[in-house]
Amino acid sequence: MMKQSYYSFSEYLRERFNCRVQRISINAGFNCPNRDGTLAGGGCIFCNEKGFTRFPGTTLSLQEQIASSITYARQRFKAEKFIAYFQNASNTYADPRRLREVYDVIREFPDIAGLFISTRPDCIDEDKLDVIESYAADYEVWIEYGLQTIHEKSLVALNRRHTYAQFQRAVVATARRKIKIGSHVILGIPGETGEEMMLTARAVAALPVAAVKLHNFHILSDTPAQRLYEQGRIILPGEADYVRLACDFLEYLNPECVIMRLVSSARPDILIAPQWMNQKQKVLDAIEREFQRRGTRQGSRYESKE
Repeated sequence: MMKQSYYSFSEYLRERFNCRVQRISINAGFNCPNRDGTLAGGGCIFCNEKGFTRFPGTTLSLQEQIASSITYARQRFKAEKFIAYFQNASNTYADPRRLREVYDVIREFPDIAGLFISTRPDCIDEDKLDVIESYAADYEVWIEYGLQTIHEKSLVALNRRHTYAQFQRAVVATARRKIKIGSHVILGIPGETGEEMMLTARAVAALPVAAVKLHNFHILSDTPAQRLYEQGRIILPGEADYVRLACDFLEYLNPECVIMRLVSSARPDILIAPQWMNQKQKVLDAIEREFQRRGTRQGSRYESKE
């Protein structure tokens, strides 16, 4: 049973492993079809990896990244097991042989219990799924697909260069495997109404998505979004508005859906706005208070398809 008003990732990990588990981010040097010219050269309008990843542009080997992260997590969080999170860029954007070479590095670290792979829904196929599923006998295996929104107008505005239909196909193909599915969603995308955001919530809830990672739309330096924001063409929701949106969104989700994240964070020197998002615990407390005020919780408006 949820101890909070939502099913947090930390609660899920405690139930699954019965010890402290820490996720460690890894930069495997993959590219992205939205950056290398295959689809576009500029990437998504909000993306600057320096703002939210630990090893942007690193020269460290995978082994060095993992070893240093494990040492840090043991000392800082008293973690006993670890999840290898391939985070930077699109981590299935290579041929299957290359993917196996990269993912196999986790076998060198006996305390790694999970393999989490962040990617785009247009960067997956059956051969790649074969590779990823092969780790499921020994590890907790997840793919996190960047959806962000179901609305094509917003995907175009964000310069995502993929479609909601591609996300649906990726989820259906992955759900046939021994792989769990996470979805990234952005709340507060410029031009989207609250009703449109809730349509995304209901669409995700209708699919075999086991976890959701919510991000508030925010502005990082050296991005197209920064220029639009400084021109007054992007208006960001305030903290109170975001809290209401997050609670609304969670009410539509399956109560068994794991909430991997409820608010974004970014390096202070890279974050332009909003500043409130880096006060993470304050925002999480406000979300819990809002649920208590409403007398609701995650799943209160979930429509089961059974």
